[in-house]
Amino acid sequence: MILERRLAMSAVFNAAQLCQQVRADMVKADAVEKADRSPVTVADFGSQALICQAIREVFPEDIIVAEEDSQALQENPQLMARVTGYVNRFAVGQPSAETVCDWIDQGNGQVGERFWTLDPIDGTKGFLRGDQYAIALALIVDGEVKLGLLGCPNLTQKLDDPRSQPGCLFVAQRGVGTRMLSLDAQSSEEVRISHTTHRFAESVESSHSDLDAHAQIAQQVGIVEPPIRMDSQVKYGVLARGEASVYIRLPNPMTPDYRECIWDHAAGLIVVEEAGGVVTDVDGRKLDFSQGRRMTDNRGILATNGELHSQVLECIRRCG
Repeated sequence: MILERRLAMSAVFNAAQLCQQVRADMVKADAVEKADRSPVTVADFGSQALICQAIREVFPEDIIVAEEDSQALQENPQLMARVTGYVNRFAVGQPSAETVCDWIDQGNGQVGERFWTLDPIDGTKGFLRGDQYAIALALIVDGEVKLGLLGCPNLTQKLDDPRSQPGCLFVAQRGVGTRMLSLDAQSSEEVRISHTTHRFAESVESSHSDLDAHAQIAQQVGIVEPPIRMDSQVKYGVLARGEASVYIRLPNPMTPDYRECIWDHAAGLIVVEEAGGVVTDVDGRKLDFSQGRRMTDNRGILATNGELHSQVLECIRRCG
């Protein structure tokens, strides 16, 4: 797992640099809307291209299951040119537009015994606002997450200290623990969950979960601090380093049958678990990454410091 870890860290570092450069240069044409009305940007495509190519270069037989494909690029020459330009700045050589599309589409694999799952930008709306987003990469073997990385370019080293520098990379390996590195590679430390912090983390977007039910559950377990609302799997990182005690994602009542995508939670799960926390669905079941691109047998997400897990599950049951 040493080679996989080094490869993944280098790829996510590189993708984070591309994403931050795109954000600094952002123009309106750099984002388009997908069929489901969610946004996708030059950075999503560029990040996926760089990471998929890095994996395939070292592990050519490995499957990659990623969020994006190149169809929108092939239908938009202006967007294609922008993506190709950024990839050329951060990739070795001068890949053509066709090559960049091939790299992106290397992420169109199917779940198997060993595969990587990638969200090149988790929290694209947060990225567009200049808020939180994550580059999320995980390696899954026989249904178990073995390695997970969260690149969080806008997350400060300490959440409540505005003087701390932004840019964190969480790296978790099964049986080894979770470390947080600065994106400038100047610091590295092991992180652990906290049993003294009592605070909820939840999504910014109300459509992603049931925020009213979250508030009721927080009250029932005695959490009075206002929730930390962030886009993306950054919330898992905040929980892992002890700045929150519960991350909950109850299905929105308007979409009760919604099932989560594997790339939205695989990396975050191992980051929390290897820091000493617990992650299940909201019915207490282990997350199942073996069924396909969505976790069809799981409903919602609950991640905690472990101490509060059974209590929160009981509150969820009472809330119906």
